[in-house]
Amino acid sequence: MTLSVCIITLNEEANIVRTLQSVKGIADEIIVVDSGSTDQTVALAQAQGAKVFTEPWKGFAPQKNSSLAKATCDWILSLDADEEATPELAASIKKLLTSGKQPDFTGYTMNRRNLYMKRWIKRSGYYPDPKLRLIKRGAAEFELRAVHEDMKMSGPLGHLEGDMIHHAYPTLESFIEHANRYSTLGAQMVVEKNPVGFSFINIVLRPMVRFLYSYIFRGGFLDGREGLLVLMTHASYVSWKYAKAWEMSKDKIGN
Repeated sequence: MTLSVCIITLNEEANIVRTLQSVKGIADEIIVVDSGSTDQTVALAQAQGAKVFTEPWKGFAPQKNSSLAKATCDWILSLDADEEATPELAASIKKLLTSGKQPDFTGYTMNRRNLYMKRWIKRSGYYPDPKLRLIKRGAAEFELRAVHEDMKMSGPLGHLEGDMIHHAYPTLESFIEHANRYSTLGAQMVVEKNPVGFSFINIVLRPMVRFLYSYIFRGGFLDGREGLLVLMTHASYVSWKYAKAWEMSKDKIGN
């Protein structure tokens, strides 16, 4: 059975070669949907043998679904541009698809190893962080939401050995920029469901409780200085999301 690897990109020259080389030994086809990179992303991807398509940005889920729709192989592995398959994961996928028999499931999850500021964050829900990324073509697509999009599939799923490594944010500055941008998208999702007023609980208490629970009771303190900064930034993200949701709602609810 053949495998398409699908990736979306925008100015990913620092990541794309590492990602593509991690799957080069198992991919029969590599699909890259680029949304207007101004760096060397497209040239680097083409040099690695990828089929590159340029499309306007439509949002994370629609862009990823567009990449899935271009796949022509029996199975699809969806990766972000800052993710890579470990040799163990690549071997698990190859074994599954070259076994000579039909796989038991139409979708497979894999553990994701999240690196923040180049440190593997192992606690507070950041690992094993299983993600559905290997599917039989046509069996699933990404749910349509502005942020934190995942593939969803009804029925039982298989699980693969080996990790997918997520080189999330190499610097604190890049993580804070991401949290600021994603909190705006998260606020839009909140307001789309229901406009909200100013809430001390959501803006102050909710992020504070989440930080204390994750840092103390879920062992976040064991992830060192990087773990502390990750959880503090995530708490700030929650606060910013609800503060921005209130700001977006002011004209609708009048407070």
